[in-house]
Amino acid sequence: MSSGSFEFTGSIVALVTPMDANGHVDKASLKKLVDYHVVSGTSAIVSVGTTGESATLSHDEHGDVVLTTVELADGRIPVIAGTGANATAEAISLTKRFENSGVVGCLTVTPYYNKPSQEGLYQHFKTIAENTDLPQILYNVPSRTGCDLLPSTVARLAKIKNIVAIKEATGNLNRVSQIQELVNDDSFILLSGDDASGLDFIQLGGKGVISVTANVAAPEIAKLCELALNGQFTEARKLNNCLMDLHYQLFVEPNPIPVKWGCHKLGLIADDTVRLPMTPLTDAGKALVEKALRTAGLL
Repeated sequence: MSSGSFEFTGSIVALVTPMDANGHVDKASLKKLVDYHVVSGTSAIVSVGTTGESATLSHDEHGDVVLTTVELADGRIPVIAGTGANATAEAISLTKRFENSGVVGCLTVTPYYNKPSQEGLYQHFKTIAENTDLPQILYNVPSRTGCDLLPSTVARLAKIKNIVAIKEATGNLNRVSQIQELVNDDSFILLSGDDASGLDFIQLGGKGVISVTANVAAPEIAKLCELALNGQFTEARKLNNCLMDLHYQLFVEPNPIPVKWGCHKLGLIADDTVRLPMTPLTDAGKALVEKALRTAGLL
């Protein structure tokens, strides 16, 4: 599937990377996940984003998981590669690895820990974009990275031809209008990166959600986005109310610990293994996530 044939809208899952009890990538479970999202109506898969544990996969593993996901998708669902890094050269290297691979674009998180200035962020994303033809989705999640990609910088970056969208995960709904006021290109796409406020984000003009919840509730998030994008907000809100506890409890411990356990509980993956320094979901966390899955009608 070529990048030109896909619009970055709707329910896009930030896919977990399943691992076996020894911490190795579990390709059988990965296939099961891909098939689940194909039949559930998910618009696209983000492979090895931050929910996919990009921070603890080796470079070789990172590339292999993305390419395997593309292979398993077999043209049935678009795949977006996570290519973020806190060194610009590393992000470019990852991006180049996926050129001509079948991915429809790249999701690139703001550099973490080194806290670049707004000019540094601009130069980082600009330099990546200039080194590839692949469509680029900016990813702003200050709570995890320690830096905030401000609307004024987003507007500068939106002028670059292959920077086509932003995953805005601050949970600050004011960002929608702030970015819209500054970006003059109607084709630039705003995507929520926060499930709890995703419906409101779409109602304000966003085009979809890059979702953690979709890992365990793919048909529901796909339907939610479809209703919202069609302006059927009353129906969408009823569905979202059933999912709201799940949106929150999937972050009761650091992501992706709870959602991996949820996937395992639902039989979507064989094991809920995460790599150190992440640790398994606590018993208290399990009780909360299980209750939320039941409230959502998933158990």
